[in-house]
Amino acid sequence: MTETTSIQFDLEPADNERLADLCGYLDENFRLIERRLGIEVNNRGNAFQLIGETVNINAGRDVIEELYQETGQREALKAETVHVILQSRASQLKSDKEDKKQPDVVITTKRGLIRPRGHNQQRYVERILASDISFGIGPAGTGKTYLAVAAAVDALERQEIRRIILTRPAVEAGERLGFLPGDLNQKVDPYLRPLYDALYEMLGFERVAKLMERNVIEVAPLAYMRGRTLNEAFIILDESQNTTAEQMKMLLTRIGFGSKAVITGDITQVDLPRGTKSGLRQAIEVLKNIKEISFTFFQSADVVRHPVVQRVVQAYEKFDLDSQKDK
Repeated sequence: MTETTSIQFDLEPADNERLADLCGYLDENFRLIERRLGIEVNNRGNAFQLIGETVNINAGRDVIEELYQETGQREALKAETVHVILQSRASQLKSDKEDKKQPDVVITTKRGLIRPRGHNQQRYVERILASDISFGIGPAGTGKTYLAVAAAVDALERQEIRRIILTRPAVEAGERLGFLPGDLNQKVDPYLRPLYDALYEMLGFERVAKLMERNVIEVAPLAYMRGRTLNEAFIILDESQNTTAEQMKMLLTRIGFGSKAVITGDITQVDLPRGTKSGLRQAIEVLKNIKEISFTFFQSADVVRHPVVQRVVQAYEKFDLDSQKDK
């Protein structure tokens, strides 16, 4: 039987408005913490008592203190923030309760610090920083693209690279979009919107526009990478599951001196024509033994969007497994 204990602590500075924001409507944030970590949360003002297993109440204290820091921002505490912080702590408890030695990796941008959530995101960022080529593979909502853009912005700010190149295959996701009017950027923009959104959040709209005018940030479809050698660049290939084997090889052989590449994708969402093998699937097989290339595989437990997204991913994973068994 597991031994139950308790800890007591105060949140400083004491602020009734911030405490109310922390609690949520009818203490809903505390009830969520209790359910996810299996502990009891009691408080009187800014004085807290947590009851439960030692490792869980320590995690609960970390969560509450981190959420209290978030209440110091201009906006009210968002439900997604509570979920993300809890998800990070719960997955960390499950995967490596005893591993406390590894320091957290933090990405610095002018808009603030970006902290990877959970063990897998930490490893992903560490590998991006350490490897010439990094693959981030897994379902939507695991932070693959966002963290890659954050690492690229950080490298640009530190002047470790001279430009950021964003690319992806212009493959329609099952829909027939027809002819897209406009110049090259306007044709490719709809496909690269997640990358743009991340850049705007980290650098601001005006700075991104200026950097694009100077070609410091370049956006191009994957087909336009052919024949180039990309030196001193941070290259992000998004939606790489929709590359052909030839396209993947072409991009990986474009990487020049002083460059770094991050390739992200989800092998469960391939939109290529039937019978065409995904370049991402082949790359996993072909490149797995090259030490300068790293692979990080995300699971449904790593999803940091709305909780229902995680359950959707898990349901599809189970359906795919059951379908394979029936064959």
